[in-house]
Amino acid sequence: MRDNLAGRVGRIISGSCNALIDAVENSVPETVMEEAIREIDGAIDEVRADLGLVAANKHLANSRLLDENAKHEDLSGKIEMAVNENRDDLAEAAIASQLDIEAQIPILEVTIGECANQEKELEGYISALQAKKREMKNELKQFRESRQEASTISGSGKASATTGVNVESRVSKAESAFERVVENTTGLMARTGTGDKNNAAKLAELEDMSHQQRIKARLAAVKKEK
Repeated sequence: MRDNLAGRVGRIISGSCNALIDAVENSVPETVMEEAIREIDGAIDEVRADLGLVAANKHLANSRLLDENAKHEDLSGKIEMAVNENRDDLAEAAIASQLDIEAQIPILEVTIGECANQEKELEGYISALQAKKREMKNELKQFRESRQEASTISGSGKASATTGVNVESRVSKAESAFERVVENTTGLMARTGTGDKNNAAKLAELEDMSHQQRIKARLAAVKKEK
């Protein structure tokens, strides 16, 4: 969705009313221009809808992060209480929960950062589209004025085929450049690897051992502080 949206915005920003008119034969130029402006309105609505989803995801991640931090702090108090009561079993259970929370917090922080970057990107799209809409509305106004002035001059409405080709070529190059920028900035792919089943089982066992050692180490640290 994001790549398609970025491509559409790029094509709209890179294009021009003149290129649209030259590319469509036997059409009413005003109709083509008005349709282009409506397309910009539609694109703005799509970007705003995407922006709303990103803002909602950011809000949820923020709320979850606050909740997890609060739970972590509450567990610290419970661990201290369990140690005071010589209930190592309860302290270990609370520490295990803390470790699970600590594993999730960095992911939530990354999610919040990514959402913030996406918000900035989408807000930039909206600003660019609104600027393009103003530009095209001005071009439409100028076209109407020039048509009125040239209404008494025969043959004034013919466009140069060579100019049209040149304009389309420039637009195509601009669109390609925009898409390359989008790919370079948002095209990171997650790398995954696979191993045989025996190695996977051993790694899982090793991770479990490491997890238990972290629990014991933290419990020992709490006792040392006491």
